[in-house]
Amino acid sequence: MLTFYKTNIQYITENAVNPDRRRYAVKGEAPRHYIDLDVYGDSAVYKLPRYWYDAVEKFTEDTLKAYGIVPWHVQFMTYQLTEAFKEKDPDKILRLSADLGHYIADANVPLHTTENYNGQLSGQYGIHGFWESRLPELYSDDYDFFVGKASYIKNTQLEIWKAVEQAHNCLDSVFTTEKHLTEKFKADEKYSSELRGNVNTKVYSREFSLAYHRQLSGQVERQMRKSIKMVGDFWYTAWVNAGQPDLNMLLDYYIAKEEIEESTTPEKTFPLRNHESGIE
Repeated sequence: MLTFYKTNIQYITENAVNPDRRRYAVKGEAPRHYIDLDVYGDSAVYKLPRYWYDAVEKFTEDTLKAYGIVPWHVQFMTYQLTEAFKEKDPDKILRLSADLGHYIADANVPLHTTENYNGQLSGQYGIHGFWESRLPELYSDDYDFFVGKASYIKNTQLEIWKAVEQAHNCLDSVFTTEKHLTEKFKADEKYSSELRGNVNTKVYSREFSLAYHRQLSGQVERQMRKSIKMVGDFWYTAWVNAGQPDLNMLLDYYIAKEEIEESTTPEKTFPLRNHESGIE
């Protein structure tokens, strides 16, 4: 598996962002990236049905899709990847592996588990990009991304829900820490301007970012490491459940350029919540 994936690492790297591209192009794509647990009430993360058909029976499919379906969609993608391994179809294996990795990573982001996904309900607009992009941009060179060998998962559906639960439990520190630091920093200290391309862009200042990073005690790095380990575990589990097919015959297969499904080139775009929007 290592040799097969390493051979095609460029394809996976470039196409891991395809699910985000489809959010603007494919109707129904956006809810696959998040789940607004808080709209279901207190302790929803512990009470929501873990299996799709149980959840549909309790809430209806329309309701679930209105508030996000990422943990259930991860399970669906895992099934598809397993089938691709059974078919020994390298195109499907790589495409689905890249997509699955994206959704698993999203499920490990705390702000993908709340209706207040960008701080818009608490006066903290822009916190999503701050946590998910600004901090890794500044500090990921010092993160340790070596997480060990992949492990087999007995129940992938319950495993992804554990990840969602753990990410959701991080929310209190995500919001509270930012709020406390905002009270200590003056407005001109919290934000600064940096040149991005040819445009001066308002960003969280390096001083504020460093304070937030330290107060979170490595939270972003921990969540990234969990995502990396989980992606490997799910890929490995899909391969094992497919009967451990010999991938040596696929080693000559190489996708030379990024390939995006025709369905992702839309005639129109669909409205979606812009959790990556900048600072107001």
